Amino acid sequence: MADRLSPTARSTVMRAVKGRDTAPERRVRRMLHAAGYRFRVQFPFRRKRLDLAFINRKRVVLVHGCFWHGHDCPRGRLPQTNTDFWNAKISRNRERDNETILALVADHWTTAIVWECELKDEAAVSQRLRAFLGPPKWSGDQAPSTASSP
Repeated sequence: MADRLSPTARSTVMRAVKGRDTAPERRVRRMLHAAGYRFRVQFPFRRKRLDLAFINRKRVVLVHGCFWHGHDCPRGRLPQTNTDFWNAKISRNRERDNETILALVADHWTTAIVWECELKDEAAVSQRLRAFLGPPKWSGDQAPSTASSP
C-alpha cells in the first residue's frame, strides 16, 4: 500500500506513528505513578530520549512496542509485503536499542524493558518494576504536599 501512496500521503501516514506518549508508555507511567514513583519522561541521553528515567536511582525503564522493536511474539510479526524494507527497518531499530543500552551501562545506568505484550498482565509488570526500582520514596497516601502549612 505504501508503494501506491504519493510522497505527501506517505509522509502523512508515517506522521501518524507516535514516537512518544504511546498507549503502552502511558499505562506504565500511570502504574508507576500510582505506586508512588516519580520519574522524568523523555529524558535526554546522548541525543536520544529515554522513556522513563529515575535519575537519583540511575535506573531507566524502556517501553518497547512489540512490532517496532522486533519482539518475538504475535504482535511482533512483520508484514508479508515489502519484507526487505521491514526487515531492514526493524533490524536498525534493534541495533539502535542495543547501542542505547550499552551506552547506558557504560554510564552506570541500569535498564529494564517492558514489552507492549507484557502489559496484558499489569500486576506482573508492576511487581517486576517494583523489584527493579526498589521501594518508592513516597507511598500513595504519603505523597509530599505542595502547600505550605502554617
